[in-house]
Amino acid sequence: MPTSSASTTGSAKSAASGGVQSLERAFDLLERMADAGGEVGLSELSASSGLPLPTIHRLMRTLVACGYVRQQANRRYALGPRLIRLGESASRLLGTWARPYLARLVEETGETANMALLDGDEIVYVAQVPSKHSMRMFTEVGRRVLPHSTGVGKALLAGFPPEEVRALLARTGMPAATEKTITTPEGFLAALEDVRRLGYAVDDNEQEIGVRCLAVSVPDSPTAAAISISGPAGRVTEAATEKIVPVLQEVARELSEALASTG
Repeated sequence: MPTSSASTTGSAKSAASGGVQSLERAFDLLERMADAGGEVGLSELSASSGLPLPTIHRLMRTLVACGYVRQQANRRYALGPRLIRLGESASRLLGTWARPYLARLVEETGETANMALLDGDEIVYVAQVPSKHSMRMFTEVGRRVLPHSTGVGKALLAGFPPEEVRALLARTGMPAATEKTITTPEGFLAALEDVRRLGYAVDDNEQEIGVRCLAVSVPDSPTAAAISISGPAGRVTEAATEKIVPVLQEVARELSEALASTG
């Protein structure tokens, strides 16, 4: 059977890297499933990967047997529950790798530094280094919040198409955490436009009165991630923002490079 260009490329890549072709193909299929929303049919995987249907069927059968994929009643395939444990462990490690960079943020800005990921429709905080000030912000690692009221949520969603943002907001709703929380899709999309224009996101008393947060996304992160600083509104002023944002952006770039090298 003649091989597709995609599978030929994969074979050459495996040979060059000394890798195992079937493993590379299996992980590629898992990533394609995640990109497609977590559930796909074999024909869709074949079309996107360029692999023959028999090859995909064999790989999926193995992934199902291991619990990393499950077959639905409609014969489509979905990501399986065993991936959750891997993802949770990887998230904890990501937070561990980020801590030295967050510590640098604290040293240079004086404020509490955080790292958060987009997990489904929610923001989850995976690392924090507290400020040395007696009055400081604290967010429990593992805490989950809705994206629309946070700086990290804005930083992460600014890279998404507007229709995907609207769909997420429709699923989560937009409850007001404070009187300053953005509670309409139009208002939130306008805020995301500001993020794209300025290069950073602001939570101005939107999650908690008296607290301001500045956030940027981590470019080219293996999963959608953002870092931020948060502090009392009296310290995180407009004047302070001009000094803090360049530090945030520089640390985000350095963290991105570190994550790429570990990959």
